[in-house]
Amino acid sequence: MSDLGSDYEEEEQGPYLGEYEGERNEKDERHGHGKATLPNGDTYEGMYENGKRHGQGTYRFKNGARYLGEYSKNKKHGQGTFIYPDGSKYEGSWVDDQRCGFGKYYYINGDVYEGEWQNHVRHGQGTYVYAETGTKYVGTWKDGKREAAGELIHANHKYVGIWKEDRTEGKGKYVFDIGCQQTGEYIPVEQVDEKAEDEDVVPTIIPKWKAGDVTQIQLIEPDDEEEVVKEAEAEQPVVETEGEAAAEEGAAPVEGEAPADDGEAPGADGEQAPAAEEGDAPAETTEEPAAAEEDAAPADATDGGNPEEAAAEDEEPAEDE
Repeated sequence: MSDLGSDYEEEEQGPYLGEYEGERNEKDERHGHGKATLPNGDTYEGMYENGKRHGQGTYRFKNGARYLGEYSKNKKHGQGTFIYPDGSKYEGSWVDDQRCGFGKYYYINGDVYEGEWQNHVRHGQGTYVYAETGTKYVGTWKDGKREAAGELIHANHKYVGIWKEDRTEGKGKYVFDIGCQQTGEYIPVEQVDEKAEDEDVVPTIIPKWKAGDVTQIQLIEPDDEEEVVKEAEAEQPVVETEGEAAAEEGAAPVEGEAPADDGEAPGADGEQAPAAEEGDAPAETTEEPAAAEEDAAPADATDGGNPEEAAAEDEEPAEDE
């Protein structure tokens, strides 16, 4: 990933703690608001408590990276934004110097992930949008990889199924905008490089789509959405006040009026989705109908993909005094 500015900090060694201008407590420790230039050239301006960065502050690395947000005892903790030298950015929650909780990461290649984090990697529910194709994955992540239930949404169709170790595996279905869907199953197939001389080479697992039945599905036209909402609202029970209920109990029906038929709801004007013509539905084949590039895991560090790696060479030093 793009963590060229390093998210980690280590305790500063030696008697020289850099230059400081600001408030101090009775123990002559940095306390309150202050500005500091650290021995390695980094700068910090913000709040201190008993000699440590604590509260709101801005830390600028000499390589151009910077963090703007909350600190707790010299560690990034709370809400904050980290901007990396290459322009990528993380906005969200931090716990003990790590991305943890809900946050949004803007990658250098234009990809965007918004969702849950744990131990500095994508973990939990989240959405990853691929800038080049517009495809997005919505679902579960585990240790930085797609895992369990999710959806891969393309321009005119989507895949709904299960992921394992960042690849599709098991039963799922493709849903097409033309009004049909195809169920099937992704079967893991091992592929070994025959040219590899090392006997311990781990085989590559390629998911192959085993096609199942193609069925027609009912689509809701945009013009019918308002009618569907009205029907749903009409079916909701009417909440009466105590006074209204009492008045209705004693009221007699008006002569000549028939009681309302509460069992009927207004019908929708939606048209039946046209049957898929020959060629519209995917053929029953063992090949993947989805593009391999779009089903692939996010790109590596230089492409703005996996945000699991963190450089340690430009780490923020702590200030003990």
